[in-house]
Amino acid sequence: MPALKPANASWPIVPLASEVKFLSGGTPTMSEAKYWNGDIPWVSSGEMNQRKIHDTSHRVTEDGAKEGSKRVPARTVLAVVRGMSLAKEFRVAITARDVTFNQDLKALMPSKLLVPEFLFYYLLSQNQPIRDSASESAHGTKKIDTQVLEVWPLPLPAVLTQKKIAAVLSTYDEMIENNQRRIALLEKLAEELYREWFVRLRFPGHEKVKLVKGVPEGWDLRRFSDIVEINPTERIDKEEERPFVAMEELSVSSMYFTHRENRKGHVGPKFRNGDVLFPRITPSVENGKRGLVMTLAEGEVAQGSTEFIVLREKVLTAEHIYFLSVSEGFRTNAELSMTGASGRQRVQEQCFAQFLVKTPPPALREKFTSIVRPMVSQIHILSTQTEVLQRTRDLLLPRLISGKLSVEHLDIQFPPGMKSEPSINPSHEQP
Repeated sequence: MPALKPANASWPIVPLASEVKFLSGGTPTMSEAKYWNGDIPWVSSGEMNQRKIHDTSHRVTEDGAKEGSKRVPARTVLAVVRGMSLAKEFRVAITARDVTFNQDLKALMPSKLLVPEFLFYYLLSQNQPIRDSASESAHGTKKIDTQVLEVWPLPLPAVLTQKKIAAVLSTYDEMIENNQRRIALLEKLAEELYREWFVRLRFPGHEKVKLVKGVPEGWDLRRFSDIVEINPTERIDKEEERPFVAMEELSVSSMYFTHRENRKGHVGPKFRNGDVLFPRITPSVENGKRGLVMTLAEGEVAQGSTEFIVLREKVLTAEHIYFLSVSEGFRTNAELSMTGASGRQRVQEQCFAQFLVKTPPPALREKFTSIVRPMVSQIHILSTQTEVLQRTRDLLLPRLISGKLSVEHLDIQFPPGMKSEPSINPSHEQP
C-alpha cells in the first residue's frame, strides 16, 4: 500500500473505512422468473469497463433487488473486487441511477464529508497500486480483500475543494461521453442506410426495379472474394518500425481504433488507410470485433496481429465493405467455417469464395459512399477529439487529486448532479 503524501499538506489523510461504508452485492436466483426482466439495472464486472453506469444488459425486478442483490442510489461508486479483470486493472464506476450489483463488486457509500465523484476519481488515481494489492482467489482469478480497501489512505480536502476537483474531471468525462454518443449515432445511421439499401433492398428507385430470383434487375450476384481484395500483399522494410495494432484494440461497438505502439519485423498482415480489419479467431468474430483503418499517415503501412484478415477495396468501397463485414449473414458465414482447437478456432479464408453478395450497379455504390463517407470522416474527427480529451483528463487526474494543481481559488460551475449533497448521512447508513 502506498504511503500517500498529498502535495497540499493541509489535507488530512484518513483510512478509507472512516468515511466509506462497503456494501456487498449478489445475484438473484436465476431460475426465479419473478426476479428478472424488471426495470432495475443489475451490474456485473463485465459492464464495469465504463466510467458511468446508465444501464445494463440484465435487469431485475423489485423482488430481485430485495431478495438476491443490493439496491444503491445514483452517484454510488462501484468497484470490482473479484474476477479475471483484476489481473490487468482495478475497475471503478459511478452510477447514473439506482442499480443493483453482483457479488464480484462492492458498493462504496461515502459519508457527508466525502463527495462521491471525488471518491470515484481518487480510486481511479489509485488504479495500479490497488490492483497490485490483489491476491489469488479460486480458479486462478484475483480478489481484493475488503480489509485492504478499508485501510487504504484517503486524502480528505474540504468538501468544496472535492467538488471543484470532481467538477473539472467530470467536465472532461461528459465531453467524452457526448462524443461517444455522437459516434455511436453516426455509425448507427450509416449502418441503417446500408441495411435499408442493400439488405432490405429499399434503395432509391427500388419501386421501379424488378426482382429476378431475389436480386434487383441491374444488380449482380457475385462472390465476395471477387469484389474485395483479401489479405493484400504489402512490401515493407522488415527492419523499419511501423504502427502495430493488436486484437484488443478493436472495438465491438465502433469502427474506430488507433494503434498504441510501433514494432518491426512482425509476421502479421499489413494494411493501410481504408482497409477493413476482420477478426479470424474465436471469440472475437462472435463478439463483433471490427475496425476501419483511418488514422495512418498518407501512404503509411501498418502491421497487425496474425488474428486479423485484411479486406481492401476492389469493386466495393471501404465503407461498403465495412458494413457488409459487420452484418449478421457475413459473420455467420465466417463462424461456420471455423476450425481448430476449442477456444482458438480460426476462420477459413475459403469461406469468402462461398459468400455471395448482391452487388449494386456503380452509380448506386457511389451514391451510398457519397452519403456515408462524410459520416465516417466525422467519426474520425470526434474520435480524435476524444483521445485528446482523455489524455488531458488523465494528465490532470493525479495533479488534481494530490493537490499539486490547486483549485481552491477557482470559480467553477458544478454539474447539476453535484449541486446537491450526497444522500448518505454521516453514519454511513444506507438510504
